[in-house]
Amino acid sequence: MFGYSMVQMVRAYADKLEKPLRDEILNGYRPFKWTPCFLHRVYEGYVKKRKKLSLIVEFEDDYYEADCIKLHEVLERHHACKFKHDFSRISCCSAQVTPAGLEDILANCNHIKKVYVDKEVHALLDVAVEAAHAKNIVRNNKRLTGNGVTIAIIDTGIHPHQDLEGRIVDFVDFINERTAPYDDNGHGTHCAGDAAGDGSASQGKYQGPAPEANLVGVKVLDKVGSGSLETVMQGVEWCIRYNEEHPESRIDIISMSLGSTAQAFSSENEDPMVKIVEAAWKEGIIICVAAGNEGPEAKTIASPGLSDQVITVGALDDKDSVDTREDDDVASFSSRGPTIYDVTKPDILAPGVNIISLRAPGSYLDKAQKNARVDNDYFVLSGTSMATPLCAGVVALMKQHNPEATPYEIKQRLKQSANIWRNKDPNVYGAGYINGENAIN
Repeated sequence: MFGYSMVQMVRAYADKLEKPLRDEILNGYRPFKWTPCFLHRVYEGYVKKRKKLSLIVEFEDDYYEADCIKLHEVLERHHACKFKHDFSRISCCSAQVTPAGLEDILANCNHIKKVYVDKEVHALLDVAVEAAHAKNIVRNNKRLTGNGVTIAIIDTGIHPHQDLEGRIVDFVDFINERTAPYDDNGHGTHCAGDAAGDGSASQGKYQGPAPEANLVGVKVLDKVGSGSLETVMQGVEWCIRYNEEHPESRIDIISMSLGSTAQAFSSENEDPMVKIVEAAWKEGIIICVAAGNEGPEAKTIASPGLSDQVITVGALDDKDSVDTREDDDVASFSSRGPTIYDVTKPDILAPGVNIISLRAPGSYLDKAQKNARVDNDYFVLSGTSMATPLCAGVVALMKQHNPEATPYEIKQRLKQSANIWRNKDPNVYGAGYINGENAIN
């Protein structure tokens, strides 16, 4: 087996190929067990030229431009290889590559830092808003509603629901390239309502914490709630560029109720998803990310929630109550820390069990879970996916109250103002459960 060229390539460049990519290439030899030996070379040659790998290529910062030009030259030499997207902000690009093309790239681009598989990413209110102490907060004789603040929902899209009327100020689609707001899955619409639904279809009963905040829909996940590392990175990068092009109507907050199982690199900063969200954070965008739904086991925080900078949100089970906190606890499914890099996470908990929010009629979830419909316009879901936009809605109130607050300041105020479970593990409970009133104080 060691004589095969793709095996030799993996051995020669092991330090530049992440483990899932090495495994995918080597697993291509499994059919050889049932193939006559005299056909092995023929079969390998076919696979090298025909198998398509969707990859993210990272270059050393100082050599990105030069090696990116070389990459284009190499891809032009190979049929079925193509350049897809440039992430120059973090010295990465995406490409569709055959094993033969990958071998050529590794041999001719001298400053490759790492090559990653373009892995799959998945989508991970009445009582909930009161439980978060985020309802009817008044400061300086004015009720805080998120007015003037913009939240980007990076998800499956946003259905133009009555409760969001006039507040979806922009929309971009990296799946089907449509221009008008829509949501063929339903998850993103629910998240939009968790953050900013105004409850108009329920006489105010099912209202998010920021009912006057503006929304930007960024569709990076498909009809069944799946996307890729590349589409998510495109979505975040688009938000950064949006602010550069619209300095008077910036995106203030990104809510990401999605993620993938964390892969072990030398450090969290080697993770491409972490790189892109931290680039947005550095540009002044507050990032709220779901912790994941792989609890109650430890070290299950998903990427990009394992970033030490962003606000990673776990799910609180408020037991459908407002008046008492004694029966509240972390949701059993909420992912636990520490991260695989031993960083304490999540940062905070927000209500995430049986959250009633907006329904996207005819969407995948709407058809698959008819029993989750509430009245005609709403839908009930649970998960850190719901806790995350609810936290983003609270952040919108904080940003309205103090527009100059930095992402770091917002994060620290959220954590310092949380209601604490004394003597509880911060890798399960974070800083405590979110308290909008205290955070704004």
